[in-house]
Amino acid sequence: MRSLAFKLTLSFLLVGVLGVAVFGILVARRTQNEFNQFLSARDQSILVNALTEYYKSNRGWENVTKTLLKSPPLDYYSRSTTLTDGEGKTIYQNFPIQPDTKQNESDDKTSRITLQDRDKVFGYLYVPASDNNRPSPKPGATPLEGDFVNRVLGAAITSAVIASVVALIFGFVLARTLTRPMRQLTTATRAMASGKLQQQVPVYSRDEIGELAQSFNQMSADLSHASQARKQMTADLAHDLRTPLSILRGYTEGLKEGRIAGSIKLYDIMHGEVEHLQRLVEDLRTLSLADASELTLNKRTIDPRALLERTALAYFMQAEESNIKLTLNAPENLPSISVDTNRMTQVLNNLVSNALRYTQQGEIELSARSNPKQVYLSVRDTGTGIAPADMPYVFDRFYRADKSRQRDTNDGDSSGLGLAIAKAIVEAHGGTISVQSEIDHGTTFTISVPLG
Repeated sequence: MRSLAFKLTLSFLLVGVLGVAVFGILVARRTQNEFNQFLSARDQSILVNALTEYYKSNRGWENVTKTLLKSPPLDYYSRSTTLTDGEGKTIYQNFPIQPDTKQNESDDKTSRITLQDRDKVFGYLYVPASDNNRPSPKPGATPLEGDFVNRVLGAAITSAVIASVVALIFGFVLARTLTRPMRQLTTATRAMASGKLQQQVPVYSRDEIGELAQSFNQMSADLSHASQARKQMTADLAHDLRTPLSILRGYTEGLKEGRIAGSIKLYDIMHGEVEHLQRLVEDLRTLSLADASELTLNKRTIDPRALLERTALAYFMQAEESNIKLTLNAPENLPSISVDTNRMTQVLNNLVSNALRYTQQGEIELSARSNPKQVYLSVRDTGTGIAPADMPYVFDRFYRADKSRQRDTNDGDSSGLGLAIAKAIVEAHGGTISVQSEIDHGTTFTISVPLG
């Protein structure tokens, strides 16, 4: 298979050769025509002067034909001409004229030159009106003219050859320059196919090839990050499953072997671990449905303030026990939104429970506002905040900003899937969720839901 560089080089060469060929043909034809016209004008001037001198010297046209034939230059110049006297009588004819051509007149094919001495007209010289079809001079008969034409044609051929060589060199260099990013992309793609996902290629330009290189680099970085996240998620999932399973196995083996006796407290612990496993499996199922765009939403129209009031009432007692002020700040005239109330309540509950977990003192505010296109629901706290290094990953699955925090069965986001599920639910509604945070000053999560 021919390489792209070879094809581009051949294309540039063919374009160059065709361009030079067309240019050479046009220049050659134009040069020939202009040269013929130049020769015609020169020949006519020489012939007119010779005939005028002949008439003056001989006081007539007697034997003028013999004189023209005996002189090779005059014979050459007088071809395609007709000579008449002042009365219009033909004296020498080598070019047919119209029978009705009169003095001081000419037709489309004939031009007439008047021969006169002062005011006396003693003859007319008829020549073709256009001498562009004049045959090229033969080198044997007119060596100077033949040499001139040959030199012009030789120069044109030399120029065409030089132009073709330049086009070939330039096309080769340009083709190599254009295909270099493609070769690098091919190498990087093969490396990715072998499992080396973190591949980057240089970006040399801002054209389509440069955009392709940038897109490839972004794709490579995203695939590498996704692969790392998948591996990390698998490890985290195995850890979260192993802990409750180990607890359940220990208690069930103890009960089976009679080393421990059953009790209400023991059964409560085992039941709690089973519930934790059930929540984890349900969270994973929710995420898988969201990834497949199959998350079922039972939407209904609701007032955003009523949605926030429902969440505030659910956590009012817990906030009061923690000595944290829970407030609601939403106007009465907000436009209604169409959402799955259970799913959106799950999102708000997760945000408020996280705010309570990381807020030791101060307040948590639930607020809402709107514009002509969207309604914004916000959960703001005055807690510890999120470190800048953790901000890009807060919505990643199994991500925990506090790596040392141990799992608590009462922890609503003990698996690290809460914010990932919240993002999936909000995006399933056609909205977005964002976060702003400052260390020791608190965090604000904002949900935007489109109207209509």
